[in-house]
Amino acid sequence: MAHMIKPQIILLKDGTDASQGKGQIISNINACQAVVSIVKSTLGPRGMDKLIEEGNGTTITNDGATVMKKLNIVHPAARILVDISKAQDNEVGDGTTSVVVITGELLKEAKHFLEDGLVAPQIIKGYRTACNLAIQKLMDMAVDLKEKSAEEKRAMLIRCAETTLNSKLVADYKTFFAQMSVDAITMLGDDLSVSSVGIKKVTGGSVTDTLLVEGVCFKKCFSYAGFEQQPKRFENAKILLLNLELELKAEKDNAEVRITDPDQYQSIVDAEWNIIYEKLDLIAKSGANVVLSRLAIGDLATQYFADRNIFCAGRLEVEDLERTRRATGAEVQTTAQGITPSVLGSCGLFEEKQVGAERFNFFTKCEKTKTATILIRGGAQQFIDEAERSLNDSLMIVRRAMKNTKVVGGGGAIEMELSRYLREYARTISGKQQLVINYFARALEVIPMTLAQNSGADGTKVLNQLRQKHAAAGPEGRWFGVDCMNCTVCDAFQNYIWEPVLVKESALNAATEAACLILSIDETVKNPQSEKPQAGPKGKGKGKGMGMPMGKGRGRGARVLKG
Repeated sequence: MAHMIKPQIILLKDGTDASQGKGQIISNINACQAVVSIVKSTLGPRGMDKLIEEGNGTTITNDGATVMKKLNIVHPAARILVDISKAQDNEVGDGTTSVVVITGELLKEAKHFLEDGLVAPQIIKGYRTACNLAIQKLMDMAVDLKEKSAEEKRAMLIRCAETTLNSKLVADYKTFFAQMSVDAITMLGDDLSVSSVGIKKVTGGSVTDTLLVEGVCFKKCFSYAGFEQQPKRFENAKILLLNLELELKAEKDNAEVRITDPDQYQSIVDAEWNIIYEKLDLIAKSGANVVLSRLAIGDLATQYFADRNIFCAGRLEVEDLERTRRATGAEVQTTAQGITPSVLGSCGLFEEKQVGAERFNFFTKCEKTKTATILIRGGAQQFIDEAERSLNDSLMIVRRAMKNTKVVGGGGAIEMELSRYLREYARTISGKQQLVINYFARALEVIPMTLAQNSGADGTKVLNQLRQKHAAAGPEGRWFGVDCMNCTVCDAFQNYIWEPVLVKESALNAATEAACLILSIDETVKNPQSEKPQAGPKGKGKGKGMGMPMGKGRGRGARVLKG
């Protein structure tokens, strides 16, 4: 008697798509490969740029995190690559393309294993082991420049910044921007918060007209009549920061007044004027000669301050107000009552100057300076936007390198050395793990290979030269990497192609975690968009499968698969 197969019931909503098994993992890997192929060509000094067109304009960039973000990827597994590039950008600032490329190569190698019948958990175990070994070797190889003199440390920071800027649109001015990045971070003292460095963009002029301001500067705010009568320069300025609206309309917005006699209306108008004049008198008596507010400062207040030789500006950006607070030592006030000299800030020089077609307010010579502002100049808006992204990466690298003074050779040198080390380790163990670790080592070679290919060199030839150098030369040859300019190999450390060890550590960890995460997903369940039920008592809604107890309602809540 034939064995009866029981019907299998899946409690999923009608229209739900469920894919599973090895085919699902390979499908996810293929989706990730498609994304990697887009950003791969942006890697290195000779990498190409991407032009991404959106509804609000076009973006030209070769920054991995920006490309990934602008692509608007919808595939759930491929979105993991977007997340790791964003995490790398937030944590370190550089290596955003590398982390995506390494993840893609690890998945490519894993795909061959899966097709040959190796289960995903075995691959994940091998990858994690290889990553731990690689990080340990990375730390052992890193060169610590902690004991160097101040001049040597500064030179090290400039070289790390130059290595970052090599692959950017502003590579022709890398020394100029690298020195500016180091100077900007140095101005922050012990507080190495990147938000303390403001970046402002002004179209026009040459890129070498870019300024570094020791202090704060921002574009002239929206101003009312009477603004031009105010003084535009103060030495030893006293600064008052407000989060307060100084306009007549403010009082009537906050209250409701009912009158029985029309003659009372004038007394209400007079009361409003008295309230705002009281605020203005208190501010004028505080001794401040520069008044800045996050909210509007109206025409009455503007003229009032102009008559008393006080400069005012309203509607400041929150970031500008915060950086002014850090630079001048002022405390933001939410009321005009009780303003004491202790809450006022100070700066050696305040002035309003013309920069290109814009007017900017500059606060410089601040004793408590913990801020810096970079004023980027350039031709096209797209160029300035990309210069800003490049500078952000450079600033992040300098900040990280200042905290962690260990560096390694760039240009694919460290990846080749880690690859060699892992291959040697793989020979000392047996079983399937030997194969997985060996292929992890091979995946790391994608960085020098891609650098060579993007430079127009013969990737296979350059890779073979690097393997030979790293295998034969011992400790002296471990820093050989790709010379992208001359399409050959060179000693990256001797040629000052340096990268902070933190960049490589973060990239390896993130890439391995992402690859393991994608390999561990063996089923994807896509739920159809829920429809809102029409109004009605619970249990009687007319939406699809909604509001009904399970098991009722003509089978909408379940699919029955008969064996």
